Amino acid sequence: MERGPAQLERMIMKRIIPGLLSVLVLGLSMLTTAMAQTKSTVYYLVPTLLDEFQTGSVSALEMFLEQTGYEMKTLNADNKTDVQQSQMNDVIALKPAAIVLAAVDFNALKPSIEAARAAGIPVVEFDRQITSTPSDFTSVAGTIEIGQVAADQAEEMLKTRHGEVKGKILQVLGDPGDPYTLDIQKGFEEKMIAFPDVTIVSVPAMQWEASNAGTIVSDQMLANPDIDLIFLHAAHLSVAAVASLEAAGKKPGEVMMMSSNGAPVGLDLIRKGWLNTEVEQPLYAQAAAIAMFMDKIVEKQEIKPGEYDVLGLKSVVTIEDWGPNIKIPGAVITKENVDDPAFWGNMKPPTAAVESVK
Repeated sequence: MERGPAQLERMIMKRIIPGLLSVLVLGLSMLTTAMAQTKSTVYYLVPTLLDEFQTGSVSALEMFLEQTGYEMKTLNADNKTDVQQSQMNDVIALKPAAIVLAAVDFNALKPSIEAARAAGIPVVEFDRQITSTPSDFTSVAGTIEIGQVAADQAEEMLKTRHGEVKGKILQVLGDPGDPYTLDIQKGFEEKMIAFPDVTIVSVPAMQWEASNAGTIVSDQMLANPDIDLIFLHAAHLSVAAVASLEAAGKKPGEVMMMSSNGAPVGLDLIRKGWLNTEVEQPLYAQAAAIAMFMDKIVEKQEIKPGEYDVLGLKSVVTIEDWGPNIKIPGAVITKENVDDPAFWGNMKPPTAAVESVK
């Protein structure tokens, strides 16, 4: 029987529509699965990308958060407080699952933290502890302990050089708006006070700029040519310090040096003989701890104090006035162990995935 155009059109549509519906159902199913795999978005507000610790923190946080089901987006403040304050306002309007903050200035960001939490958005402090207002979680290295370990290393180096603990130390801090450097200074100087024959000259490298550290070393070597040891609060500052020492005609080891974060450039300077010691800041573990606790943070569940294993490091959660705080130990790096892949400065991220704390 011959079919008319209208009848043919109806027959074609009967065959096409079920197929289209199948495709639509499949697409919705795939979308639902994808949404289930990514719980939600976390924003990381990084203070700067000028040094390897900060660039490494972005990739480490992104990797570990993805393992626990979160997508991460990063905003860089270029070491500008007003920029980071503006970024906080913008992110609060987006209502993410959480904000991870490494503050440019720990005092200036206090109102922004309070605004985010008032909007129901958890705020996590990474690396730079803020104690003036509560946050939902803080993950830091034991910074005062890093200073104390550095003091032990300084004691040993000065004793080896002079037969007793005496001499002059140039301490090059980072930016004084960063509690990381202030805590290291506190731990270092509190322990070194036991040695009255040691003079410590402390100068801050504003905004953690390596060029500022280079200028400090150059100026201080002229003003204090008897400096025995230079202690820099980050490895990237040591690169500029070495350039200044070379310009002054110094050879590796002539002026002893140590840094305190374990970045790749620091490990290279150990291998070249310029740096005697790095006191590592455990970047991978600090980032992994945030991912481990993110479910509890987002779901506003209790975080219990106690000891936790973070990438094999025995770390301690305490409940402070500013909220749950995990402190993760560092380690001493010397020429003898510089190639150990466990140190983040060797750029070999852990292969084992982290799991959420139950």
